[in-house]
Amino acid sequence: MSKRTSLGIGLAGFGTVGSGVWNTLARNGPLITSRTGGGISLHVARILVRDPGKTRATCGEVPATLFTTDWRSLVDDPAVEIVVELIGGTTDAFDIVAAALRAKKPVVTGNKALLAERGVELFALSRECGTPIHFEAAVAGGIPIIRTVQDSFIGNRIRSFSGIINGTSNFILGRMTEAALSFEDALAEAQQLGYAEADPSLDVNGWDAAHKAIVLATLAYGFPIDPNAIHVSGIQQVKPADISFAKNLGYALKLLAVVREHADQAVEIRIQPSFIPKAHILASVNGVFNAVAVHGDTAGESLFYGRGAGQDPTASSVVADLVEAARALRHQGDHRGFLPYADSGRLVPVGDTSTAYYVRFDVTDRPGVIAEIARILADHRIGISGTHSPVNPSNPDADFVDMIFLLHTCPFGKLQAALDEIEKLDCINSTPVVFRIESLT
Repeated sequence: MSKRTSLGIGLAGFGTVGSGVWNTLARNGPLITSRTGGGISLHVARILVRDPGKTRATCGEVPATLFTTDWRSLVDDPAVEIVVELIGGTTDAFDIVAAALRAKKPVVTGNKALLAERGVELFALSRECGTPIHFEAAVAGGIPIIRTVQDSFIGNRIRSFSGIINGTSNFILGRMTEAALSFEDALAEAQQLGYAEADPSLDVNGWDAAHKAIVLATLAYGFPIDPNAIHVSGIQQVKPADISFAKNLGYALKLLAVVREHADQAVEIRIQPSFIPKAHILASVNGVFNAVAVHGDTAGESLFYGRGAGQDPTASSVVADLVEAARALRHQGDHRGFLPYADSGRLVPVGDTSTAYYVRFDVTDRPGVIAEIARILADHRIGISGTHSPVNPSNPDADFVDMIFLLHTCPFGKLQAALDEIEKLDCINSTPVVFRIESLT
């Protein structure tokens, strides 16, 4: 057992989350010490920043001597015993985490992109060095979903995750629903309120959620996952008319992440805008909140709900991992950082996944359009449950209209083949927009 009573932390990154970690330790340090067992205290020994002179909102003044612009000096500092990576990206962040592991210093990170894209390398290095990586903050901010999957569901075969795990897109879709805003206006509002970055690409194109889904799937099924092998679609093409149509049918439109194990143990992973029944609890998740429904074969279905981002919720998860790392250092026992436990696994090709669908076509308004589309769908043996062409009251005589088809459950690959053929019709003006209709049973 180590005799350490105060452990030094190296904060690589001192932006929103990094300063939140500082504030949490300053505000609740004695409480955290009392809860760690053995009276271990945590203190920040070194801080990596790009601009030491930048003004930051922190509890108390941060000594200038703590700052460095050289990540190597942070990792190599003997006063730093745990490294917290909060700089983002996958280049410098990878180098920092790899160097810390080689130096036998536990790592805490909230970097889902790093874990999703380069986790295979880092987890292998973690195993080789016998040094853990903790990453509770990488998925769903302050919701303790990582620890729950690792610990509380350890005796379960996890059948599925279904979740809303990007708060920015959820806020945008919520404002489009509540105020009938366009996507562009709702995004501008999210940026003005600080819920969306100046470059919101990863949030609105679905990849932020995808990185989190990959982390969850890796935890649940134990094998590394290639990001290029999963299906990701964002919310950029959502129109107020789509949301209105969903409401009239008894659905909410959400960016949904689905991770599901099939009977043959192949794993389905997809992220896309989806119609969710209003009766399902995920449909009531609003604003920047996140929620993840986990279905275990023993525990059944559980729901985890909370703030998915922001300074304090994410800092809360980072500090929880810091305490876990401190306990492992103090007691020199087995760590709970993740290590892959399956040599290989198989992903379900997106073409083999099946749901019902909402498809919107931008068509030239002339006789026979519905019949032409319906003929091709019939040729591919895809059933139609309904069609609709909403009239634009400001221009009822428009030559171009949106034509909506509701389609029965079929494999996505079959639908895609039909749509490729339909898109060649001279009445179709742009690529059809497809949303899933989920049953979530």
